[in-house]
Amino acid sequence: MAEPQETPPVFNIQRMYLKDLSLEQPNSPAILLEQQQPQVDINLGISAETVAEGIFEVCVTATVTTKVQERTLFLIEAKQAGIFEVRHLPGDQMQAILGIACPNMVYPYLRAVVSDVCTRAGFPPVLLSEVNFQAMFDAQQQQLAAQQGPGGEEPSRIVLN
Repeated sequence: MAEPQETPPVFNIQRMYLKDLSLEQPNSPAILLEQQQPQVDINLGISAETVAEGIFEVCVTATVTTKVQERTLFLIEAKQAGIFEVRHLPGDQMQAILGIACPNMVYPYLRAVVSDVCTRAGFPPVLLSEVNFQAMFDAQQQQLAAQQGPGGEEPSRIVLN
């Protein structure tokens, strides 16, 4: 008798797209005359959700806030997403694919969007630095393990901040 064959893992990029984009310049044009170097604050987040059986949306979000003293020069919120087909993987590998591999593919698009929006708004580009998604994922997994204690269940959704 022949042994049943294992189904091979599947990983395909279905689509990359800009899900959300916002630019605010609340103190323009007066603040544009300031000669001081602005303070730049960048926050990143990742989320992954099931869209359909074996189909996942992974979003990487950046919030870039630049201020001169306490006044906002500009604020950019951008969410870049990708739709991925991922099938026939064990749960722990699935979480790593969605929390590390997929964000690594989405992030370069987000970097380009943020830089482009800054330039189109009349400012020097903000270049988002490289991100170690492996370290972010590992930290999140450690935090979840500490919260759940032994025997905790895996989340069906990944959220990293």
